[in-house]
Amino acid sequence: MKTAKILMLFTLTLAALSAFSQDRTTAESVRGHFASVNSRILAMAKDFPEDKYDFKLKPEMRTFGEVIVHIASGNVYAAKAGRGEKVNWDELDPKDYKTKTQVVALMEKSISDAGATLKNVPDQSFAKSVEPWLEVTEHSAEHYGLLVAYYRANGLVPPASRSNQ
Repeated sequence: MKTAKILMLFTLTLAALSAFSQDRTTAESVRGHFASVNSRILAMAKDFPEDKYDFKLKPEMRTFGEVIVHIASGNVYAAKAGRGEKVNWDELDPKDYKTKTQVVALMEKSISDAGATLKNVPDQSFAKSVEPWLEVTEHSAEHYGLLVAYYRANGLVPPASRSNQ
């Protein structure tokens, strides 16, 4: 009897989970993940104290601001590649973005441009390839984790973690 109740509970749980999950197309997943990671990074770029934008975890590493510029470089690459341009993943020079305001504006523009390109990619083309979007999203997510370490090393809580406190 106990086994039957456990099995029934398990079956009901699976049914409930499947009812709440929605099947997303590949195009929706790619667009959603790209937008999600970029919105979290943009929130960090806006939130991190300007006087700490030059902070590095170690001397040989990029500063917080340089990491944001590096992530924006990936978005610029994705926008161009997504439009079919022949492009290399070239780094934007962080020296061209000296202030927090400039870095945030760059990140906003890179997200806007790449997002506009991604929106115009026909859904059916994702059946052939999810690049450059998957590559750039993964790259940005890796750096998001690094930025969390910058926050924690400065005794700060990342914006995405604040609602969990």
